[in-house]
Amino acid sequence: MNLVVNARDAMPRGGQVTLETANAEMDENYVRDHLGARPGRYVMLAVHDTGLGMDAETQKHIFEPFFTTKEKGKGTGLGLATVYGIVKQSEGYIWVDSAPGVGTTVRVYLPWVQAEPAAERPKPSGVPEETPPRGTETVLLAEDEEMVRRMTREVLEGAGYRVLEAASGFEALRVSAGHTGRLDLLLTDVVMPGMSGRELAERLAPVRPGMKVLYMSGHTDDAIFHHGVTQAGTGFLQKPFTPEALERRVRELLGQGVVEQGGPAARP
Repeated sequence: MNLVVNARDAMPRGGQVTLETANAEMDENYVRDHLGARPGRYVMLAVHDTGLGMDAETQKHIFEPFFTTKEKGKGTGLGLATVYGIVKQSEGYIWVDSAPGVGTTVRVYLPWVQAEPAAERPKPSGVPEETPPRGTETVLLAEDEEMVRRMTREVLEGAGYRVLEAASGFEALRVSAGHTGRLDLLLTDVVMPGMSGRELAERLAPVRPGMKVLYMSGHTDDAIFHHGVTQAGTGFLQKPFTPEALERRVRELLGQGVVEQGGPAARP
């Protein structure tokens, strides 16, 4: 998805995005021309666009966390860094071919595996499945991606929580200002246009002193933690996550104890 979104954004005046998949084999000759690769069979995914393209200097930095060529507020600089982290965790490779005015092709190679799917182990009879504890607390959800925000809200509401949602940090501040009750947890994306999750948490902290903070991000690099998301009283949830993982992490954080919040008049 990140590759396709980047391809779309590289064509402000329109163009064509082409997706390609194929089985591929890296032989000794190919590996000699692509340092770091290993010979073997791979599955290849390519995303090609007819957009603006990139010069050689830009291509040196595209996988760096928080590097972006988009205008302020339009990009986080985490899309390709996230793709790179996922590919490397899968022991794969990613290469980019691009030139100004020509367009860009990103090729991802993942190891080809031929194996029978693992059989699901039968559950012992008479042992009930573990169900995440239900909650009653109020969660302020700040997430700029509409689909992620909607699915996260549905999971939390299904688990018993009351959810107030916002599509940006600024909207989250307004939602907090209009809410006269408690806010037990801020669940926020780390990087959002206009205001980061950390800045949002810092601006709410003086008026919501008992509120816990759970950051979420699809970024796989340690740079995320350099943005101040590992302070006491906070947690981190790696995207993508399952509904069970979300419920469990929220419950763990809220179960650490509650600090009394100030009265309504003190809230933003």
